[in-house]
Amino acid sequence: MTIGVLLAVGAVLVFLSQTWTEVLWFDQLGYSRVIWTQWIAAGVLFVVGFLVAFGAILAAMTGAYRKREISLPQDEAARNLEGYRTAVEPLRRTLTWAVPALLGVLGSAWELAPHWRAVLLAVHAQSFGIKDPQFGLDVSFYVFILPVLQVVVSFLSRVVVFAGLASLVVHYLYGGVSVSRAPHFTRAARVHLAVFLAGFALLQGIAYWLGRYSALYASNTKFDGAGYTDINAVVPANAILAAISVVVAAMFLVSLRSSSWKLPVTGVAVMIVSALLIGTAYPAVVQKFVVDPNAQREEAVYIDRNIQATLAAYGLDGVETTAYDAKTDTEAGQLQADAESTTSIRLLDPNVVSPTFRQLQQNKQYYTFASSLNVDRYQVEQQSRDTVIAVRELNLDGTAQSTWINDHTVYTHGYGVVTAYGNTVASGGFPSFWEGGIPSSGDLGEYEPRIYFGQASPSYSIVGGDDGGTPRELDYPDDSAPSGQVNTTFAGDGGPDVSNPWNRLMYALKFQEMNILFSQEVRDGSQILYDRNPAERVAKVAPWLTLDGNPYPAVVDDDDDPSTPKRVVWIVDGYTTTNNYPYAQHESLEDSMSDATTGATLLGAPEESNYVRNSVKAVVDAYDGEVTLFEWDDQDPILNAWQDVFPGTVTPMSEMSADLMAHMRYPEDLFKVQRTVMAKYHVTDPEDFYSGGDFWKVPDDPTQPGDEAQAPYYLTLQMPGQDQASFSLSSVYIIGGNTDRNVLTGFLAVDSETASGEPGVRNPNYGKIRLLELPRSSNVPGPGQVQGIFDSNTTVSQTLNLLSQQGSEVIKGNLLTLPVGGGLLYVQPVYVQGSTGTQYPLLRKVLVAFGDQVGFADTLSEALNQVFGGQSGATTGEEVVDGDAGAANDTSDPEAQAAATAEATAEATAAATPEPTTAPTSGATAPTTGATAAPTPGAATGDPKADLDTALADAQQARADADEAMKNGDWAAYGEAQSRLDDALSRAVDAQQRMGG
Repeated sequence: MTIGVLLAVGAVLVFLSQTWTEVLWFDQLGYSRVIWTQWIAAGVLFVVGFLVAFGAILAAMTGAYRKREISLPQDEAARNLEGYRTAVEPLRRTLTWAVPALLGVLGSAWELAPHWRAVLLAVHAQSFGIKDPQFGLDVSFYVFILPVLQVVVSFLSRVVVFAGLASLVVHYLYGGVSVSRAPHFTRAARVHLAVFLAGFALLQGIAYWLGRYSALYASNTKFDGAGYTDINAVVPANAILAAISVVVAAMFLVSLRSSSWKLPVTGVAVMIVSALLIGTAYPAVVQKFVVDPNAQREEAVYIDRNIQATLAAYGLDGVETTAYDAKTDTEAGQLQADAESTTSIRLLDPNVVSPTFRQLQQNKQYYTFASSLNVDRYQVEQQSRDTVIAVRELNLDGTAQSTWINDHTVYTHGYGVVTAYGNTVASGGFPSFWEGGIPSSGDLGEYEPRIYFGQASPSYSIVGGDDGGTPRELDYPDDSAPSGQVNTTFAGDGGPDVSNPWNRLMYALKFQEMNILFSQEVRDGSQILYDRNPAERVAKVAPWLTLDGNPYPAVVDDDDDPSTPKRVVWIVDGYTTTNNYPYAQHESLEDSMSDATTGATLLGAPEESNYVRNSVKAVVDAYDGEVTLFEWDDQDPILNAWQDVFPGTVTPMSEMSADLMAHMRYPEDLFKVQRTVMAKYHVTDPEDFYSGGDFWKVPDDPTQPGDEAQAPYYLTLQMPGQDQASFSLSSVYIIGGNTDRNVLTGFLAVDSETASGEPGVRNPNYGKIRLLELPRSSNVPGPGQVQGIFDSNTTVSQTLNLLSQQGSEVIKGNLLTLPVGGGLLYVQPVYVQGSTGTQYPLLRKVLVAFGDQVGFADTLSEALNQVFGGQSGATTGEEVVDGDAGAANDTSDPEAQAAATAEATAEATAAATPEPTTAPTSGATAPTTGATAAPTPGAATGDPKADLDTALADAQQARADADEAMKNGDWAAYGEAQSRLDDALSRAVDAQQRMGG
C-alpha cells in the first residue's frame, strides 16, 4: 500500500510538473486563453467521443447478453463454449465495463480529440466569398465544414464496427451465433446485427455523398482537382453508391420483420458489385476511351479551373507579367539609368561571412553568431542601406568551466548586434561594419543590447530577483572593471516566478534538476526563462500557424515613447494553410521551401497544402521574450476564424510602430512556394498547360554541390517599369523539362518594402509580384551557364587557381541576377580564406557577366567597367560608402575608427593597436613600431618559370605575414602584407600568361 501511494503521488507530481508549468508559462506571457482553449476543446471532444463509443459498445454488449438464449449443450462446439462461458463469467461484469471503456478511450483519443483545430474552425467558419465552379458552394464549406463531417462519419463508422463486433462476440459466446455446421443466428442476434449493418451502410452512404465534394481537391497526375472523369463518372458514381447504401440500410431494417437474410444479403451483393462496376470500372472506361484520346480538349475546362484556383490560392492572381527582350550586347554608359539598382548590389554574402563576423566581432569565446546571417535595411545618415545583421548570442560550449551555476545563472544572455554594409567592404575585403563592439556603438544609437531570447539561448536560465546589490549575470567583459567583467540582473518580466517552494519543485521535476530546488541562487523574485527560441516560442502561443523556423532580428524604436531605448526583436513569419481549397494545386511546403543555402525548417507544416497566406507577423522581444502576433492579412478567412477562436491574441496591424513596420519584409519561404507554382502557372492557356512545353524550373545553385535549388535574394532593385527602386526579393527561371540547357526564361521579383513612414500603415506596393518573361527564342545564359563561363575564363581561372594555392581556399559567393541595362546582369563576389587553422573568408574579387562579356576585378566598379566599354555608367556602393568611410565607421573599436580617419586624411602615419575583435582599418598603411619589415619583391628575371616561382614564394610569405599581423592586432602591418600579396598574385598571373598557361 505504501509503495502504491508513493507511486501515485509521484505520478501526480510528474503530471503537474508538465501541466502546471505550462499554465504558469502561458499566464506569464498573457496567452493563458490559448492553452485553456486547447485543453478544453480537446477534453470536450474526448469526453463526447468516449461517451458515444462507450455507450454504444456497452449497450451492444449488455443487449446481447440480456437477449441470450439459455439451452443445454447439444454438440461438441456447444460444450466447448460452455467451458469458455464458465471461465468468463467471474469477469463478465468487469469486462462488460472495461471493454467499452478501453475502446471508447482509443476511439476518442485517436479519432476526435486530435481534431480540435478542425472542430473549432468549423464552429467559427468564415466565408471566402468565392464559390466553387462545380457545386456553387462557398469555399468555406470545403475548408471548414467538410473536414469535420468526414471526421465525424469516420468516428461513427468505427464506433458502429466496434459495437457490432462486441455484440457478435457476446452472441457467439452465449450461443446466439453458431457456425459449427450451418450458420445459425437467433432472432436477437439477427436483429442486433441487422441494426449495426444498417447503421454502417447508412454511414457509408454519407461517406460516398461527401466524396462528391472532396473530389474537387483530389490529387491527380496532370493537375489537381476534379477532371473530366471525376465530374462525369466519379461524382455521379458516388451519388449512385450513396443511394444504394441507403437502400441497403433500409433492406437490413426491413429484414427485422422476417427470419430471412436473403433481402439484405442481396443488397450487400448489389452494393459490392456496384462499387466495382460504377465506382471503379466505369470511371476507368471513361478515362481510357473518352478522355485519353481527347484529353487536351476534354480537360481544357477543368485545367482552366485548376489554373484560376491555384493562382488565387497562392496569392498569384495579381502577378504583373511583362515581356522582356533582354539585351546581350554591351556599350559604354549602359548602366547609367540604373543607378539605384547598381548602388545596392550586395557584395556581402550572408551565407558566407559568418566566420568573418565571428573572428572580428565575437569578442569572447562564449559568444557566437548564427552560421547564416540576415539581410535587412536601415536608415544610415538619412539614407536606406541594405545591411547584413547578426546577433551576438551566447555559446555555452565556449565557456571555460561548465557548471550548473555557470550554465544557468551566470551565462544567461548574449550581447548586442553587429551590422555591416551589404554593398561594400573595407580595405582587405573585410566587412564594413557600422555597428558593433562591446559595449555596442555605431549609427544605431542607444538600444537594449541584452539577448535573453534567441536561437542559441540555453535551455533554461534563472535570472532576476533580489541580488543584494551584487549582480551575478555576466553582461560583458570589461578590462577596466575590477573583476574584468560587468554583471547585470535581469529586470524584465520574462518567465514564471520560481520564488515559492511549490514552483521550484515543479520546475525541478520538469527539468530533472534538483539544484533548482536547493540552490541559493534562486532568490526572492527570481524568474525561470525557457522555451527561448523565438520560432518555438511563437509556435506554442499560436499552435494554429505554420511558422518559418528562421526568425530574423531587427533593432526597432517605439513610436509611442521616443525616450525608450530601441529594442532587439525577432520577427517570425506565420502562415495559415489548408489542403482543401477546391481545384488548387497541392504543394509540399517543406520541399518548396528547401534550397541550397537553407534547409526547410518550418514548424507545424502540413504534409501538403494548396492554400497559403502570410497572415501573421509575430514579434518576439529579445530581452523579455514578449510575444506579439500582428495581423498581416485581414482578408484571410482562416485567420479571421482563428481570431474568433482565440479572441484578443492577435493585435491589429494598426498598432504596429512605424519603425517596426519598416523592418517587416516579404517572407522568403512564401516566395519560394510561389516561385515553384509560377514555374508552371505562368502558362494560363489550358491547352498549352496540358502540353507542358513552356514549363520552367528554378535553377540549381551553381555555387553549391548537389542539385538543390538556388535561393532567392533580398536586395534593393528597380524593375523595368517601376518608378523607383525598392527592397525586393527575386529569383530566376530556366527551361524546364528533362534537359541540361541552362538558358534563362524568366525573372521573378516581389516588392518587399513595407515602410510607409506612418504607424500601422503598410506600403501600398508591398507584395506586388512582377514577372519578366523572356522571349522563347532567347539564349540569355542562366546561372549554371554563367558559372561555367566564369570558371572557364582564362584570366579568372588562373587567378582563382593561384588564390587557392599556398594554403588558401576560394569561396564563390551568391550569384546575383539584376535586370539592368536592358538585359540581365550577373554579379558574384569571390572570397578567399585559409584552408587550415583559423578560417574566415575575405572578399578578394568580383565577377560580373552581361551577355557573353565577363568582368573580373578587385572592385565591382572596375569589373563593371571592364564589361561595359571601360565606363559602365553605374554608381556602386563602393562609391556611396567607399572603403575609407566604411573603415572610419568601423565600430569594432574606437581606436581603429580614429586610426582609419587619420589615415584617410593623410594626417597620421601609424595606427593604434585595437582590441582583438577589431576589424582591420582600410586606411592604415604605414607599419607600426616593431612591425616586420616587408621583404623586397623578387625582381623580374625574364624567365617566366623563375618569375612564377618567385611570385608564389612572395605570396606565401605575404600571407604568413598577414596572418601573424592579425594575430598581433597590428592592422597597419596587416594592410602592408595584403598589398604585397596582391602585387605577388599580379606578378604570378603575368608570369603564368607568359608561360602560355
